[in-house]
Amino acid sequence: MYDELYAAWRREIENAELGALPGDFYARAADYLRRIKEESRMLDKKSVKASLLEHEMANARRMVQELLSARRKKLLKTAVQGQKVPVDSLAAEEAKLHSVVVPSADAFDRFAKALLQGQAPKVEAEAAVHQRVVLRFLKQVPAIIGADMNTYGPFMVEDVASVPVENARILVKQRLAEPVEVT
Repeated sequence: MYDELYAAWRREIENAELGALPGDFYARAADYLRRIKEESRMLDKKSVKASLLEHEMANARRMVQELLSARRKKLLKTAVQGQKVPVDSLAAEEAKLHSVVVPSADAFDRFAKALLQGQAPKVEAEAAVHQRVVLRFLKQVPAIIGADMNTYGPFMVEDVASVPVENARILVKQRLAEPVEVT
């Protein structure tokens, strides 16, 4: 896991665009950190192995912190600029969090646009954030207008995307897509 963590960290630090992470990346990273901690507890603190594990833990934690920071900045920048992030590039936890951030950024854009047009801006908490569901498409689906009035798609077979709950229910009922379990 150390090599995979190092490769992901280096890719995020060296590149301006968001790198792809496996869906279970953070779960495995947490397990890796936990195992190092457990192993180091059982060793004599003055041993060479304990010292090496301590350095490995420090390096791994630093890489995780910098990786998270770099990815958060890139995801927020992408959301603010209204660009789409390929959901398959995100770890499961990021996909869930990103599905909340994007509608908030969209709501803020609508707020700013109304304000600049001299209209009294109206912000409703429920309208600002629509619940979203991650789906895997089973059939080709043309572009749709979501419950949040954003356009989604078109989708190809095996595409994965986050759509408003209201639209997800219909797509699943028609057997065009199936929900993806995001843990």
